[in-house]
Amino acid sequence: MNIKDFRWVFMPYCLQKLPDGRYIILNRDYKPLGTTSREWVDYETHPSAVRMNISSKTAASLSTHAKPDTDQIFLYDDSSSPVHGAQQMRDYMEKLSRLAMYTIKYED
Repeated sequence: MNIKDFRWVFMPYCLQKLPDGRYIILNRDYKPLGTTSREWVDYETHPSAVRMNISSKTAASLSTHAKPDTDQIFLYDDSSSPVHGAQQMRDYMEKLSRLAMYTIKYED
């Protein structure tokens, strides 16, 4: 039995761009949010993948190391994890508040 904190499973760690331009939001285990299974997940067919227009400037503002890469955007890493202190949590919450304002498009 694995024990992980809530953040590990239910909060965004990474935005992964798929080949068709959609994004999937991943938890710390590189699984779609809320997934606790160790089973393989095909990101491209997962129903949580959505279309988001993320510019390199926006990617840099969300990335833990200010990287403009829009293909994989890490919101934190081991050294900046929101569980390491109040400032790290504020930084993470600021990123989530910006993401909350994004418009997404999804397939019916």
